[in-house]
Amino acid sequence: MKKQVVVTGLGCISPLGHTVESTWAAALAGTSGGGPITLIDPTLHKSRIAAEVKDFDAVARFGAREARRMDRFAQLAMAAAEEALADSALQITDSNRLRVGCLVGSGIGGSSSLIEQVKVFMNGGPDRVSPFLVPMMIPDSAGGLIAIRMQIQGPNWAIATACATGANALGEAAEIIRRGQADVMLAGGSEASVNDLAMAGLANMTALTNRNDDPQGASRPFDATRDGFLMGEGATVMVLESLEHAQARGAKIYGEILGYGSTNDAFHISAPAENGRGAVDCMQMALDDAGLKPEQIDYINAHGTSTPLNDKSETAAIKTTFGEHAYDIPVSSTKSMTGHMIGAAGAIEAMFCLLAMRDSQLPPTINYENPDPLCDLDIVPNQSRPAELSICMSNSFGFGGHNATLIVGKHQAQAN
Repeated sequence: MKKQVVVTGLGCISPLGHTVESTWAAALAGTSGGGPITLIDPTLHKSRIAAEVKDFDAVARFGAREARRMDRFAQLAMAAAEEALADSALQITDSNRLRVGCLVGSGIGGSSSLIEQVKVFMNGGPDRVSPFLVPMMIPDSAGGLIAIRMQIQGPNWAIATACATGANALGEAAEIIRRGQADVMLAGGSEASVNDLAMAGLANMTALTNRNDDPQGASRPFDATRDGFLMGEGATVMVLESLEHAQARGAKIYGEILGYGSTNDAFHISAPAENGRGAVDCMQMALDDAGLKPEQIDYINAHGTSTPLNDKSETAAIKTTFGEHAYDIPVSSTKSMTGHMIGAAGAIEAMFCLLAMRDSQLPPTINYENPDPLCDLDIVPNQSRPAELSICMSNSFGFGGHNATLIVGKHQAQAN
């Protein structure tokens, strides 16, 4: 029997809100986080819109000295981790700090700090480059900084699997607990790449939407007129614990990590396999890990990026995996509201699954106006709706062919 892993704390900062509950309320209301870009000069770019985290003041939160030594992605990760730890009511002490770890990933890492310091180098030479550049740039800095701030000394590493990062981080953190290396893991993903190079590179590979006059309607997964994803940013961190540890301290439980799958398409560096073969294998791996049959899944939070290829491929993969049951499962894409948060996407979407079970409410896919016959599943169009949910699946697929699927469920005590 493998150890059961449960979620006891949630933390989130997103384009929809600075907390878990404000983000979730906005998602259920069908609110878009899209808007004109403010973090850089948008006039230089083809895609001039994004889903930014609004009104985030890192100096007020962490102090000027600490804030300037952290890239924005690490600042957001820290904010989410603080909320998650507080929500869990877990006290870090000398007796448990070696059994508490951290696995927070980022698809791109501190790219904004890198770009800024390249400019400094070009204008002033090597002596002007910040001594904090490397710690700010590397993707594992968020986890390291969280560990220092919270004084946790268990396993600490980072994952970078592009858009699958957040889901992989949660899945691998659960495995660390299952194999007995830790009792508790802070896990999730963070991204802050609304910067000149990332926006230019993604636009030039035609990944981004060009609906610059309609930022709130730009992300439209599964709609026939979708033209690319809306860049997003933010962070989500969860506290995962072994069931025994959580019960021993009387922790509240949001749900259980039931299954995890991870595969690779081995097809193309950025495009998904048209038949979704790698995604099919990934979903099946997660079902097998959970010991579940396809018909036991009540809801799927889709990867649903709003790109022409992804949404078509994912729909095909879901049909292959679930057969006729695919038409009975609600399948929504919350990226229609948050934009594509890259390394944080899988984590926030798993969080939405847990909250959907808690509140018996499905988040919608907004901006659905023109049906695509190739994307003909129940995508919960435009409005949230009530639904009794016990087991949910979350899909995340990333550049490089990375696929990650998580299955979360109500813990038995919750279900009863």
